[in-house]
Amino acid sequence: MTRDPRTLTWAQACALLDKAEQLHRQFFEPTREARQARWEPPIDVLETEHEIKIIAAMPGVPPEAVAVEVASGTLIIAGTRALPTCGEKSNIVRLEIPYGRFERRIALSFNRLRLAERELVNGCLVLTFVKLG
Repeated sequence: MTRDPRTLTWAQACALLDKAEQLHRQFFEPTREARQARWEPPIDVLETEHEIKIIAAMPGVPPEAVAVEVASGTLIIAGTRALPTCGEKSNIVRLEIPYGRFERRIALSFNRLRLAERELVNGCLVLTFVKLG
């Protein structure tokens, strides 16, 4: 029996896509362990002569659910995004947005920074640090 290379390539591509989706679901799977981070928010870092601005995307996370800490030259952004609910008898049909505990650690290149402003804007945490000295 001979195999058509076009069919084999398509089958391999489909298998790879299935595997990627399985890994995505496994990585973003909700957890019952409150201390274990399940996802990391993506960030942007912008720098000027006098300040550093860090923007972390976390739509759907209320400000009171986010903790910001600087320890040993590392910025730690941590919190929780709760699972949405549609009532008592709802079923999850598809879950692509990561939920549960998150944590992002960012090494700061400057040791002398002061957090000047913290705000949640359009689903993004915006941290503005002023460079000291």
